Order: sequence, then structure tokens, then C-alpha cells
Amino acid sequence: MKRVNTNVTGLLWSLLLLSTLALALYATFASVHYGWNWQVVWEYRTQLFHGWLTTLIISAGAMLVSMMLGFAMMLGRRSTWQPVRLLSIGAVELIRGSPLLVQLLIGYYIIASRVGVSSPVLVGTLLLGLFEAAYLAEIFRGAVESIGRSQWEAARAVGFDTTQTYRFVIIPQALRRALPGTTGEIVSLIKSSSLLSVIGIEELVQKVRVMNSANYTALEGYLPLAIAYLVVTLPLSWAARRLEKRFAYET
Repeated sequence: MKRVNTNVTGLLWSLLLLSTLALALYATFASVHYGWNWQVVWEYRTQLFHGWLTTLIISAGAMLVSMMLGFAMMLGRRSTWQPVRLLSIGAVELIRGSPLLVQLLIGYYIIASRVGVSSPVLVGTLLLGLFEAAYLAEIFRGAVESIGRSQWEAARAVGFDTTQTYRFVIIPQALRRALPGTTGEIVSLIKSSSLLSVIGIEELVQKVRVMNSANYTALEGYLPLAIAYLVVTLPLSWAARRLEKRFAYET
């Protein structure tokens, strides 16, 4: 009963905060002397919705790629075989040390065209996933290395090999510790998808730019753009907090 009351209180505070924020935003925009033309947004609603779906599809694909590659890079950085370890370290540092925009341009117009891949969506998804994988690799590595040596020794004592130790002992504990950072990177991935327009992908941001250019508008498209991203990122953050509470344990 106490837990239910706490959840209700938290929900009421959240609604109050959102209402206050909405009123503050309304007062701010009401004081701006600008001729709003929302009819343009309504006329382009179908194209904006298609751009939003494109953003979601690419983000979901890149999310899967980043998870798998990030985990592989983490294992590579912890490998006892020096060539694999050095290759993983070099890949992570190279990707993290260069802008995503540069990686998209080089990856699509040079590397992808060289190997004969012409699909902007496929290339953009892979490049975006690879970019975020480098950051996830460091988050995963930090979570794994935060596990005490006693856990590794206990796993060896009961006869676990390296694979079983990761699967049954290390990964379940590291997952709890990596969850907040992983959620932040996933949200960042969704927002970074706006750069994919440089390789010809008509995602949501590009649709807004086309609408503004065709109708000589400036702000009308960007407010729905912000709302469209919040519709995706806020539930992700909420789900992550729920998972954190579910996986919480006494230490």
C-alpha cells in the first residue's frame, strides 16, 4: 500500500511539473511576435509521419547493431590475444575521436561506393550503429571491470569456464551497472540519426527542412520535430528507470 501511494505521489508531481513546463513554454511562445502558419504543418503531415517512421526504423536497426558490435568490442578489448586487443582499442579510439558527420561522408561516398553498396538506409544504419558501438563498448567494459575479483574466483572455484563465467556471473551483474549509460547512448543514437540526411536519407529532420524551404517557414516544423523525438525518447527513459528499479539489489 505504501508503494502504491509513493507511485501515485510521484505521478502527481510529474504531472504538475509537466503542466508548469507547458505553461512556461506557452507564455514564452505567446510573447514572440511571429506569424505562425500551422496550416503548412498539417499539409505536410503525411511526409512528416513517413520521415518519423524512417527515423524509428533506422534507429531500431542501428540500436541492434550497436549492441552487438559494442559487446564484441568490449570482449576484444579484454582479450588476452594482443592483436585482437590492439585492433579493438584502435577501432574504439578512432571512432570516438572523429565526428559522426565525417564518418558518414567517408563511409558512404568512399567505402560503400567502393564495395558496391548503394543503399543509403543500409549504410546509414550500419555507420550509426558502429559509431554508437564504440561508446557502448566503453560502457560495457567499465561495467564488467567493476565486478570484484572475488566473483571471478568464485566462478572458477565451481568449475565455470570463461564463457560460463561471463554468462552466469559477470553479465547479469554488469547489466545492472551498464543500464543507465546504455540508455543515455540509445537516446543519443536516436537524436544522432538527424545527421543521416547528409547521405540522402529523408528522415524526419530532412522532411522538416524540405517543408520549411518550400513554404518559407522557420519555426513551425521544429516544434513538432522536438515533440516527435520526445515521444520516442521519454518512454525509453521511463522504461530504463523501471528496469533499474527492477534490477536493483542490496549490496
